[in-house]
Amino acid sequence: MLPFQIIFNPTSAAELGKMPRELQLEILGQFRGLPREAMTSDMERFGKLERDGKTLYRFRLGDYRVYFERHDLGLVVHRIMNKNTLKDFLYRSNLPTPEDSMLQENPKFWETIQGATRS
Repeated sequence: MLPFQIIFNPTSAAELGKMPRELQLEILGQFRGLPREAMTSDMERFGKLERDGKTLYRFRLGDYRVYFERHDLGLVVHRIMNKNTLKDFLYRSNLPTPEDSMLQENPKFWETIQGATRS
């Protein structure tokens, strides 16, 4: 197997850094089995969001949602968000569609992701 990396962009690294150390370790520990799963072609376990040729996947970790994409070297983590923040976001959007479908159609979600990339 080729070397595998989990790359945190500046925004996701900052989000992780703001969490208590125990929570950081718990979240990082959840990535242990992720490389094999995420690098296969079967990504049904993960939520999937697509826009303008870009594909993001959503991985649930307890109260948090990790948004990432595949990369030649491994995974790039774009955001780590508390589910309550997303729930509030979805509630305010007031759209009666499944979470992933609603998110991929909402420009504000993609602005959040693109803001992380530019940081």
